[in-house]
Amino acid sequence: MAVPSPENASPAMAQWFTLKAQEPDALLFFRMGDFYELFFGDAQAASMALDIALTKRGTHNGEPIPMCGVPMGAAQTYLSRLIKRGFRVAVAEQLEQPRKGQKGPLKREIIRLVTPGTLTEDELLEAGRANFLLALAQAGRRRNCVGAAWVDVSTGHVETLSLPRTELAELLARLDPSEILLDPALETKDLPLRPGAATIRAPARLTPERARTRMAAAYKVAQLDALGEFSDEEATACALLLDYVRRSQAGQLPRLQRPLPTGQAGVMGLDPATRQSLEILQARDGTETHTLLSTVAHTVTAAGTRLLARWLSTPSTDPALITARQDAWSWLGSEARSQAGLAQDLRQLLRGVPDCARALGRISTGRALPRDLAAVRDTLHLADLLTEKLAAYRNSAMPGAIRQLGAALYGRADSLLERLTAALAPTLPARLEDGGVIAAGFDPELDRLRSLRDDSRRVIARLQAELVGKYSINTLRIRHHSQLGYVIEVPASHGARLKERPELHYRQGTASLARFSSEALSQLDRTIAEASEQAATLERHLFETLAGHVLDTPALDEITAALAELDVYLACEKLAASGRWCRPKVTEDTRFTLRACRHPVVEAALERQGGERFMPNSCALPPAHYVMLLTGPNMAGKSTFLRQTALAVILAQAGFPVPAEEAEIGVVDRLFSRVGAADDLARGRSTFMVEMTETAAILNQAGPRSLVVVDEIGRGTSTLDGLSIAWATLEALHSQLGARTIFATHFHELGALLGRLPHLTAATMSVREWEGEVVFQHEVKPGLAGRSWGLHVARLAGLPAAVLKRARRLLAHFEQERGGAGAVGVQPLPLFTAGLQAEPHLPDAPSPQAAPEDPRHEILEDFLADLDPDCLTPRQAHEALYRLQERLKGHLGNSPERNS
Repeated sequence: MAVPSPENASPAMAQWFTLKAQEPDALLFFRMGDFYELFFGDAQAASMALDIALTKRGTHNGEPIPMCGVPMGAAQTYLSRLIKRGFRVAVAEQLEQPRKGQKGPLKREIIRLVTPGTLTEDELLEAGRANFLLALAQAGRRRNCVGAAWVDVSTGHVETLSLPRTELAELLARLDPSEILLDPALETKDLPLRPGAATIRAPARLTPERARTRMAAAYKVAQLDALGEFSDEEATACALLLDYVRRSQAGQLPRLQRPLPTGQAGVMGLDPATRQSLEILQARDGTETHTLLSTVAHTVTAAGTRLLARWLSTPSTDPALITARQDAWSWLGSEARSQAGLAQDLRQLLRGVPDCARALGRISTGRALPRDLAAVRDTLHLADLLTEKLAAYRNSAMPGAIRQLGAALYGRADSLLERLTAALAPTLPARLEDGGVIAAGFDPELDRLRSLRDDSRRVIARLQAELVGKYSINTLRIRHHSQLGYVIEVPASHGARLKERPELHYRQGTASLARFSSEALSQLDRTIAEASEQAATLERHLFETLAGHVLDTPALDEITAALAELDVYLACEKLAASGRWCRPKVTEDTRFTLRACRHPVVEAALERQGGERFMPNSCALPPAHYVMLLTGPNMAGKSTFLRQTALAVILAQAGFPVPAEEAEIGVVDRLFSRVGAADDLARGRSTFMVEMTETAAILNQAGPRSLVVVDEIGRGTSTLDGLSIAWATLEALHSQLGARTIFATHFHELGALLGRLPHLTAATMSVREWEGEVVFQHEVKPGLAGRSWGLHVARLAGLPAAVLKRARRLLAHFEQERGGAGAVGVQPLPLFTAGLQAEPHLPDAPSPQAAPEDPRHEILEDFLADLDPDCLTPRQAHEALYRLQERLKGHLGNSPERNS
C-alpha cells in the first residue's frame, strides 16, 4: 500500500494524506458523501480483496489517483470481508454537514480503527464465540516468563496471566485469539504464534512502573493494588492492551471490566495437539459442525453459548467447583421440578434474552443503536420474570449456585428498567437519525418540538390547497428541495403566468418544471427546519443520557453473567434429562471408571443420519492397573474409544453430564491426546516428526494425575525403530510417570510387557468373521488381538485383487519367518540387529508369462486367510468346511475341466 508524497495535493487529498499518516498500516475509509472512498495503494488492495471496480478520481502530481469506494449502507459487509482477509481499517468520518457557500473540504477525523480483535458489531462477530485481542509482554530479567492480557472488546471481559514461555502455546490454543499485540521488547524466536491470528508490534515499549500507572489511570484508582496483584509482565501486557484498545476507539477507552488476574492453578492442562485431536471447539477443517461444543450446546442465548465454550475450553481441577455446577443442573432437573416444568419455563424465558453483554460493548464505544438500549431494557425485564419463577422454590433445598444467580438477578437495576421502559418507544427505528426513538410523553419539550414540526406539515398541506385554488393550477405542489428549501412546483407551461405574480420569486426552472418561493414559504421553512433540528438534537441528547445511565449501572455485568450461567445449567439439565447422560463422580484420588460410555459427537452424527446405534464401551483404569494396552485392527473403533474417554473427562471436569451409564473420575490435572497422523509442512515437520514432538511433550509433562490417550506411537518410521520407541514410551508411562494411560497400538509384540509391567492390562477390539467377511463389532474386551486384519481393511478400501493376493503370500512368509503371528513378541526382541544380517528370502513375485496357478489354490488361500481358528466355535468350524466345499464345487461346476 504505497503512499506517494503529499506535496502539491488538492485540499481534499491533503486532508487524506494527513489522516493516512496517522494509521499508515491500515486501509483508510475516507467518507465522501454517501460513500467511503479509498485512494492510491489502499484502493488497489481493497479492489482486489473485495472484487470491486478500481477507477480513478482526479490527478496528483500529474498522475491519475486510483480510487474505489463502497456505499455507507453496505459498509459493514465490506468491512467484514476485509477483516477476514487480515486487513485493518481506519474509518474517517465527516464531522460536519455541508453548508451553503462553504469553501474547502469538510472536517474529517478518524473515529475508529477496525481490527480483528476490536470488533463490536453483530454483523462482524460470531454470536456464540468470544473474540479475543491478546497482548504479550516481557518485563525485566525474567526472559523465560511472559505476561499475557486478553480482552473481548465486544463484552468488556479482561483477564491477565503470567506464565512460562513453554506454556504459551497452550494458552494460545485455549484462547484462539483473532489478534495478537506484541511488546517491542519481547523476543519472538520460537514463539508459538498462531498463523490464523493477525499479529502486530506495539508502537512503543512500556516500563513496568509506567505500565502500572497507565492501568491505574484507566480504571480510575489511585494504586494498582486496588485492582489486584499483577506481576510486572502482566501489568505491561495489560497496559499495552488498554493503549491499543483506546487507540482503536479514537482515544476513548470503552467500558471494560476490571482485569482479572488468573493463574494456571485450577484449570486442566490441554496442549494444542490435544485440543486439535479432540476437536473440542473447532474441527480440523476449521468449522464447528462436528465438535464437542456443537453437540452439547443446548443453550438458547449467545452469551450462554460463549460461557459454555469457555467452560469446555478450561475444565476445572477443583472438585468443589465441579460439584457446585453439578448440583445446579441436577436441582433444575429433579423430578419434582421437572413435573412442574420449571426448566422448560426458564428456558422459554431465556429464549427472549438478547445479547446484552455485546449491546453494552457498543454503548460504551459510542456506537449504540436504538436496539442496544432495548436489549438492556428487555434483559432487565426478563431477569425479573426469571427471578419470580425461581422465587417459588426459594424455601426448597436450593443449591448455592442457584441462590447466587437469584441474588444477582433480583431487583438489581429496577430504576434503570423503569426509566428505559418509559423512555423508549414501543417500535424502534434501525438508526437514531431516523427519529422516533424516545416515546411520546417522556419529555415535554421533545413533545412540543415534534408537535410544532408535525403541525407545520399540516400547515403546508392547507397552504398548498389554498394556492391551488388561488392560482387555478391543480398540479401545483409544495415540495422540499435540499438547497432551496420549501418551494412551489408547477409544470413549465404555467411558469410564465406565475412569474407575473409579485408575491412570488422565480427560483429555478427545468424543461418540465418551474420553482417559485414566497416570504410565507421561507418563514415556514425556517420554522420547520428549526423545530425538526431541535427535536433531533434533543432526542439525541436524551438517548445519550439514557446510555450514560446504562453505563453507570455496574449490576448489569453481574446480571448478564448470571443469565449466561443459568443458560448453561439448563443446557446441562437437558442433556441429563434424556436419561442417557449421567452425573459423574469427580474425586481427589486417581480412580477412573466409565461404564457404557459413548462418543457424544459420533453418536449425534449417527442419530442425524438415522443409521446404526452407537456401541458403548466401558473403561477402567484403577490404581492397580492404570495402563491399558489396546490392540485391534483399523476400522474397529480404537480411535473412537480413545477420544470418547478423553471427552468424558473434559465434560466431567467442566461440570457437565457425561454420556455414560456411570462415571467415577479422579481429577485429571493434564490431559494428553495423540490420536491420528498429521504433518506440519509449513514448519518443515514430517508426520513422524510431529508424532515424536507430541510424544516428547507428553513424556516431559505427564504425571501421576494425568490422563494419556495415544494411538500408533512409532508407526511413522521403520518397524524396528518404531517398535523400539513404542516399547520404551510405554515403559516410561507405566514405570516412570505413573500416568493413567490408554496405549493403542498395532505392535502386538508389546504384549510381552504384560508379564513384566505389573500395572499393565490388555484390551482389544472385538472382531468376528461371518461367511468369509470380517465384522468389526466396535466392542472393547479383555485380551490381545490375534491379528491385525490389515488385508481385510485394504480389501474394503478397494485394493486390486492381484495386489491383495500377493500381499497375503508375503504376509504368510513374514509370519513364518518370525515364528507365527501368535508367537510374535513372546521371545526376546531383536530390536537392532535381527533381520539386518542378510537379505531376507522372499517368495517369488508372479511372472506375467508364467502359467496360471490352479484357481482352486487361490480359493483355498483366500478362504483360510479370512479364518481365525481361535475365534471359531466347533459349530462355526463345521459350517466353514461346508462353505469351502460349496465354493470349490461351484468353481468346478463352471470350469472347462469339469465341463469336458
